[in-house]
Amino acid sequence: MFRKRFYYLIQLQYLGFRYHGWQKQPKVNTLQRMVERTINYVLDHNDFKILAAGRTDAKVSANEAYVELFVDHQSLNLQEFYPLFNKNLPQDIRALSIEETDEHFNIIQSPKIKEYLYLFSFGEKFHPFCAPFMYNILDKLDIAAMQKAAKLFEGKHNFRSYCHRPSANTILEGEITYCEIKKNDTYTANFFPEESYLLRVKGEGFKRNQIRLMMGALIDLGKGKIDLNFIKQTLDPEAEEITLEHIVPGSGLILNSVEFK
Repeated sequence: MFRKRFYYLIQLQYLGFRYHGWQKQPKVNTLQRMVERTINYVLDHNDFKILAAGRTDAKVSANEAYVELFVDHQSLNLQEFYPLFNKNLPQDIRALSIEETDEHFNIIQSPKIKEYLYLFSFGEKFHPFCAPFMYNILDKLDIAAMQKAAKLFEGKHNFRSYCHRPSANTILEGEITYCEIKKNDTYTANFFPEESYLLRVKGEGFKRNQIRLMMGALIDLGKGKIDLNFIKQTLDPEAEEITLEHIVPGSGLILNSVEFK
């Protein structure tokens, strides 16, 4: 039987703090599981599948994420589907838009620029309500040194030290188009610390735990545990391989935007 397929692109926001990442896994709650369950409920059938433009890790949030929805046999009435989909999603997941595409669009292979933010504060312990959004370091940090080191990540590099447990097929080369540490004025709340910071990183793609390993190295530098030369060595393809272990918590990481080329 000939299968007619219809294609849609959904823009989502979500707070990842209570989820074990995007990808569906047995016995734990994930974002993919909740989105698929909601679509199944609204459509009243399971003749569909979804693909995400990147799979966020446990506790990682997204201000702007995209999912491609494939529906078999019957097209959607978007004016009916979209409000029902939003109404039935959990309160920590929201759809921002939906549009019809076609078989020529591929959410995985389509070139795109992703911007991630990592929020953190240091010094005094922060209000517990901050825990879903940022990482709290009780030690003092040399922010100026961290800002200088962050710029070293810009450009094309071999990120082998910033890829957690790469496989034999993992492409370790990549390019970061923008990387900086600055005061956080992007996400604010009255219970946030008086002063907080963020790492802003842009690139076409990132390795497993790459930004969380980068942030871990920058924090170690801010504490004085390593120096600028150590960061340079981790990015030098001719230097001896350095395995980094400091992966900061996922709860400070936000997929801030995705721009399709």
